[in-house]
Amino acid sequence: MLLLALESSCDETAAAVVRDGQHVLSNLIASQVDLHAVYGGVVPELASRRHLEVINPLVEEALSTAGVKQSDLEGVVVTRGPGLVGALLVGVSFAKAYAYALNIPLIGVHHIEGHIQAIQLEEKVEYPFLAVAVSGGHTHLFRVDGIGRYRLLGRTVDDAAGEAFDKVAKMLGLGYPGGPIIDKLASSGDDGGIVFPRPMLKKNNFNFSFSGVKTSVLNYLHRLEEPLDDAQISQISCAFQTAVVDVVTQKAIRAAESEGLSRIVVAGGVACNSGLRKRFAELSALSVLEVFFPSPLLCADNAAMLAVAGDYYLSKGLSSSLDLNAVSNWPLEQVCCK
Repeated sequence: MLLLALESSCDETAAAVVRDGQHVLSNLIASQVDLHAVYGGVVPELASRRHLEVINPLVEEALSTAGVKQSDLEGVVVTRGPGLVGALLVGVSFAKAYAYALNIPLIGVHHIEGHIQAIQLEEKVEYPFLAVAVSGGHTHLFRVDGIGRYRLLGRTVDDAAGEAFDKVAKMLGLGYPGGPIIDKLASSGDDGGIVFPRPMLKKNNFNFSFSGVKTSVLNYLHRLEEPLDDAQISQISCAFQTAVVDVVTQKAIRAAESEGLSRIVVAGGVACNSGLRKRFAELSALSVLEVFFPSPLLCADNAAMLAVAGDYYLSKGLSSSLDLNAVSNWPLEQVCCK
């Protein structure tokens, strides 16, 4: 099945053409980073307006890059949620109009389901596996028994990991988005002896909390009497990243072992973090666990990732009606109940 996929859950407009839920013919992203950087974060109204401006030309470019025509398409898959509802509505409305005009089926897919299944576009990871969904808006652990078969094991009770990265970067005056900047500074490996707490690491559950680490960084900065120099900024970045990475990796491995799983898939924007990738590689080398990361493009918000689940649902005869609506909150465990 030849699908057009659309993603507009936050500040990236994305369009892709994918065949059979596996072969990516095009996967384009129109970034809004420069638009929101001056505000230090995503402004929902501005994001929605930019989606409106770019989605149609981006789709045309995606079709051209893939070498296909509108009439070749056999279905449309779109992010239904979760995300910024105004941004989501742009993609959902466009997808409904496109599917109606071409008289082809439509399917709304969960944003995190897309991230989790993105790895299948590059290598076939057998089910079941543990999914670590870690991004600016989510830090969740799921047992994945197949497409549409998810069980939540743990989640953040406050800030998501990516959100904490951005907030700490703002404290340090590093700009937006903060995650890649902190990752680059932390790559020196010198934390200057600074140790930040690992919240909930010893708890007998698989939930996360990152607000405490963020607050510890803020308190540390308040205690300093002199302005920060570059070396101190790098040390704080390294200490903070190490604390977050320790919590995510150790809890994920404990969850996998508790469920008797031998495979872990790490997905979402924070899966690009070099420290997280390195630590997972080190820990997996000491166990029987296999850890999989999609390539950086497929970790970011993109449209091709939606086609894995979209193709599966459509092939099973499942589709969304033209009264499909965007939802800002949508538990992943409910996706099989469309």
